[in-house]
Amino acid sequence: MCGRYAASRRPEDLTGLFGVEKWEPAETLEPDYNVAPTKEVYAVLERPVKDADDQRPVRQLRALKWGLVPSWAKSPEGGARMINARAETVHEKPSFRRPFVSRRCILPADGYYEWVTGTDERQLEEQGRKKRPRKQPYFVTPADGSVFAMAGLYEFWRDRTLPDDHPQAWWVTCSVITTEAETTPLAVAPAEGPAALADIHPRMPLMLTPDRWDAWLDPLHTDIEGLRALLAPPPGGLMRAYPVATAVSNVRNNGPELLEELAAPEVGTLF
Repeated sequence: MCGRYAASRRPEDLTGLFGVEKWEPAETLEPDYNVAPTKEVYAVLERPVKDADDQRPVRQLRALKWGLVPSWAKSPEGGARMINARAETVHEKPSFRRPFVSRRCILPADGYYEWVTGTDERQLEEQGRKKRPRKQPYFVTPADGSVFAMAGLYEFWRDRTLPDDHPQAWWVTCSVITTEAETTPLAVAPAEGPAALADIHPRMPLMLTPDRWDAWLDPLHTDIEGLRALLAPPPGGLMRAYPVATAVSNVRNNGPELLEELAAPEVGTLF
């Protein structure tokens, strides 16, 4: 799954990297090293510009809320639960199948966090001596320092309790697509710890390599089987993972220090 990630790149860098044609400086977000559900995040997407004479799709950088609210939902309350969509079933689930066909996006990140329960902590839990075992967070990121381009979906939801001209009448929300975690060896693995992403968690965000960006973002590409082919996992051996401070477990903590690699896990023996 993906429940927390880091996104510190500036919009100027993202517009150049993804060939963005339009973005509004008013939507500029501060670097976020502890992105949690319901926060606003950057998304790269293609769609016509509202009220423009030329209605061709334009690549845009937008600030969306993380946690997809289906267009048919009566309220936005379930959005926080729809932060992830499974690659295997995204084309058929009621909440995701319509945006999968025509409202796809890329969510740029530095990488994502995942938590592992330590062996000693797990044993205490099994013995009933500890109800909430401490977990060691790991940060997963491309080994070459490139952007972690997560496949995503976005959707529009109209708040019918507000007038048309209200600035919050429309919500634009998004979800991260996940896939089975890689079992191939990490490009860079910690000296003591996981050798593959599957050792950390059975799921991972689906990273799109640059050769898939254009096809994924193209709203005119609506062939379901062709789109599903784009959800094939990226080549193995592109990622590294390392332990970070447990401070990241508290969403109120936010800063570049959360990405600093620990010499050893804080939470006992893990593997």
